[in-house]
Amino acid sequence: QEQLVESGGGLVQAGGSLRLSCAASLAIFDYYTVGWFRQAPGKEREFAATITSIRNTYYSDSVKGRFTISRDNAKNMVYLQMNSLKPEDTAVYYCAAGRRSVPPFNDMAFWGKGTLVTVSS
Repeated sequence: QEQLVESGGGLVQAGGSLRLSCAASLAIFDYYTVGWFRQAPGKEREFAATITSIRNTYYSDSVKGRFTISRDNAKNMVYLQMNSLKPEDTAVYYCAAGRRSVPPFNDMAFWGKGTLVTVSS
């Protein structure tokens, strides 16, 4: 059964760092594009970052230069290193996987339940 499980969320001060992890139970994980989306309180879910099967990376303008997405195919893991965090980064962060390899990544097939990141000012 396909499953994505996020971890690593928590409370951090502005300017700090967090690393999110996503453990994926997907057949042929290597072939999937995997990524991170986020939903802030009272707002719609939005794209943050993705990494394709050939390791092309895409970032939203709001996180570019501060966040880094990576994957470890041997471990079926996806990571999001978040640096220079801002209060506006506060959101539930979701791991997702799909087969699209170019933007927009609006039809991901599998989703995790999310992990909360809170950035205090």
